Amino acid sequence: MERQRTEEAGGRVAQEPVTVWARAGRGARGPVAAHSHAELTAVAVELADQGGLSAVSMRQVAKELGTGQASLYRYVSGRDDLLDLMTDAVTGEIDLDVPLHGDPVEDLVALAARAKAVHLRHPWLSDVPPEPLRLGPRGMDFLEYALRAMAPVRLPGRTKMEIVALMSALVAQFARAETQVGRATTDRQAAQAAYLTQTASHGDHPHVAAAMADHTGADPAEDPQPLFERTMHRVLTGLVLVDIPVAEADEETET
Repeated sequence: MERQRTEEAGGRVAQEPVTVWARAGRGARGPVAAHSHAELTAVAVELADQGGLSAVSMRQVAKELGTGQASLYRYVSGRDDLLDLMTDAVTGEIDLDVPLHGDPVEDLVALAARAKAVHLRHPWLSDVPPEPLRLGPRGMDFLEYALRAMAPVRLPGRTKMEIVALMSALVAQFARAETQVGRATTDRQAAQAAYLTQTASHGDHPHVAAAMADHTGADPAEDPQPLFERTMHRVLTGLVLVDIPVAEADEETET
């Protein structure tokens, strides 16, 4: 986020925060712009897809574009702006044209599943530092869709926003876990399972032992999607279908 200068009384200069979305998509200073937000974003996303978020730097993006690092500051103020652009760009891959069916929980679970698919295509997305207000144009579209799915629910707007935030956090965590499991070796998974079984059998953890007995025979390579959907159903049902008194809902909505 850059700081745009504004004149104050007495000739002093103050600075006001400006997001990347308030900047021109193409450089406005100096010679005719050779690049754009879209070009910078495409390069940065490709770098992250290939080498993770740590591979993305102003220097490397400039190198890939065949320009000097200093020239990028005509388009972005720094790496945080790049992250904003990248996050918003891949958020745009979530299909928001899917019709809503009127069941808030089912519609949100389906939306979460589509969001997780994007996280799996771009594993670095789960490593972007979370910021409550990191929303660009496509992020706003996502939020609007999620809130529209909850339109039939009598909950305060603030609560609905919190539900979307929690849903997104769970999506990121599930995607990260699924990616890591895919990288783990079969031998390591087998060793971990054997340790847990042996430890639980000693009798010091009866509740763990009972829970693991119900899980006996589970395949570590089992499709993680059903677990994701079951969990999202449980969480969202508890959050969205909470029995909130009408008077309380009206009062919170007004505040």
